[in-house]
Amino acid sequence: MPKSKELLSALDGAGYDFFAGVPCSLLKGVIRELDADPKWGYASATREDSAVGMAVGAWMAGRKPALFLQNSGLGTCMNALVSLDTIYEIPALLVSSWRGEGGKDAPEHLVMGEIMRDFYDMLGLPWRVLRPDHVAEDVAAITQTIAERSVPGALIVSKGILDASS
Repeated sequence: MPKSKELLSALDGAGYDFFAGVPCSLLKGVIRELDADPKWGYASATREDSAVGMAVGAWMAGRKPALFLQNSGLGTCMNALVSLDTIYEIPALLVSSWRGEGGKDAPEHLVMGEIMRDFYDMLGLPWRVLRPDHVAEDVAAITQTIAERSVPGALIVSKGILDASS
């Protein structure tokens, strides 16, 4: 099974039922799956902070949100994450690409690639790097952590894991 489908299956199994985000080439496989099947009800946002707002509304309506975003969008959505999700204890899952990982990417991604994990730590948000051979386990672990702490948390995705062909 392609990793993108495996991830969606794990998210579905963990109860996630609202999906929104901003496209990223590192997440293209899973975004393509979300767009192709109306059962997911994927809402494409123009900005990351808009996706966070959608997730908050979905959670208030009784849904369990998962957001897809490029790590460079963390700066764009930091205020929404802190002033909405964190303060109001909304346990949304952020599926975040890891652009700039290991100093390999376009120059504009290198800084966030280097500091992303520290960025999540600074905000007090739990994170976990998705391991290709442990997708369901990683989804379950981060889901449990964010539910226990009632905060958003991130599942960080390295390049190549959720490509269209994977």
